[in-house]
Amino acid sequence: MGPPSRQERPYTYADYLQWPDEERWEIIDGVAYDMSPAPGRAHQRALLDLARILAELTDAGDCETYVAPFDVRLGEDTEHDSAGTVVQPDISVFCRPEVLDDHGAHGAPDLVVEILSPTTSYKDQTAKLALYERHRVREYWVVNPEGAYVMVYRLGSAGRYGKPDYYTRDEAVHSEVLAGARIALERFVGTAG
Repeated sequence: MGPPSRQERPYTYADYLQWPDEERWEIIDGVAYDMSPAPGRAHQRALLDLARILAELTDAGDCETYVAPFDVRLGEDTEHDSAGTVVQPDISVFCRPEVLDDHGAHGAPDLVVEILSPTTSYKDQTAKLALYERHRVREYWVVNPEGAYVMVYRLGSAGRYGKPDYYTRDEAVHSEVLAGARIALERFVGTAG
């Protein structure tokens, strides 16, 4: 049983901690989002393949890679239970160890990857896009494993995302966060057959 369907006050991380462990939820600006059903095979294949690649890159440097479920608390009081936003990005890369703690992270990742699935696609491209921009995530990758493309939003000097860079299956994604690394899409999209 998840959170009640209606509540007069916004949900917080303290509320989230009371929900059953077997259910997956996110809270964005006090609104609860159910994370079920589980993602499909193409999503999970892309997640596994890309997480391996990113972890190999970050293990060789100063950043760390985490995969969902991994709580990322964002908001005014992220170190305590009153944070009104807790998300579980498919993949998070952190280059600032001070935002990591035993519960996940209490600050924005440097790079976030969300892999589209039918139940989360709209949220990933609207609410999460706005959230990650507002919290200054330097790179936000939206991966479409079925369509074999990736959109990369980069935080500009004005603290806003511009038009995303668009990469297709025969190209390589360029990451400024990962020291200019180039990752061929064919290594992680369209691999489930």
